[in-house]
Amino acid sequence: MVDGTFIIEKSVVIIVVFAITMIMAMYSTWAERKVAAYLQDRVGPNRAGWGGLLQPLADGMKLFSKEEFFPNTPNKFLFVVGPAIAMSTALMTSAVIPWGDKLHIFGRDVYLQATDINIGILYIFGVLSVGVYGIMIGGWASNNKFSLMGAIRAASQMVSYEVAMGLSIIALLMMTGTLSLKVISEQQSEWHWNVLYQPLSFLIFLICSFAETNRTPFDLAECENELIGGYHTEYSSMKMGFYLFAEYASMFISATIISVLFFGGYNYPGMSWMVENAGVNPANLLGIAVLFVKICFFIFFYMWVRWTIPRFRYDQLMNLGWKILIPLSIINIMITGIVILRHDIAVYLGF
Repeated sequence: MVDGTFIIEKSVVIIVVFAITMIMAMYSTWAERKVAAYLQDRVGPNRAGWGGLLQPLADGMKLFSKEEFFPNTPNKFLFVVGPAIAMSTALMTSAVIPWGDKLHIFGRDVYLQATDINIGILYIFGVLSVGVYGIMIGGWASNNKFSLMGAIRAASQMVSYEVAMGLSIIALLMMTGTLSLKVISEQQSEWHWNVLYQPLSFLIFLICSFAETNRTPFDLAECENELIGGYHTEYSSMKMGFYLFAEYASMFISATIISVLFFGGYNYPGMSWMVENAGVNPANLLGIAVLFVKICFFIFFYMWVRWTIPRFRYDQLMNLGWKILIPLSIINIMITGIVILRHDIAVYLGF
């Protein structure tokens, strides 16, 4: 039977994770503009607050105060539902992510994960596959040909790259033998990071993550020189803000998943030594900080690529997904299977 303390504990974890996701998404907009300014030898936001730190709040107030615009469409309900789906799916994926090991608080072991289900990776893929509906519904309900073209592009792009992403994860699952993100994190203690054993799987997953989050060079769904603003051309006020927030929240969650699957998550070299000498809480708090350092690095990498690599043509986008990444993923699965089979035979024969 579940006691009230457990419910309160999990509720606090969920609220904290939600707040952190929103704050990271909000300040990713500020960081993106700062990184772009640095790469282009500019200053960037520097008026609202010290170093422009209040700029995200100013942008939020601007979006709230803008006029709510509804185009001439018979689907006003779906026009509102589109950005709501996009934002909800971006936030729901954080439920199964282990943000750290347990903390000992008030005589209880508090696990820093909203829920640990044994099909965590399948849950993430299931939620991500629903996210395309937010874009597709919003573009179709806008009653605008440019929005519809952007939505069709986004849908075909995300479906195409989800195949390669799923295949790249299969090789990792063959090696780890589990779908639980918590178990995968625990297996990567010290320097046993999965990226060292599955570098090709990591590379494919990283490229597909750019396509799934509609980031440059895969931002053909909203390329302004062809489609005005893409699937959110007709949106204004906070409905527009939801689409923008969903992109940055997805980028944050994507960076987190990459860190957990391939770079040890909250694990760091010498963590077991820290637990023995400094105690569980200091060692695991440092693990949380290490995880966020990894996340921030990949968020910076997303931004760096945006201002470095030009946008692909659509035929190049499809060719990369279907003719290069998917065959590479299948080859990686075959190589992983051969290596595992050789290891099992060697163990069986006693070598």
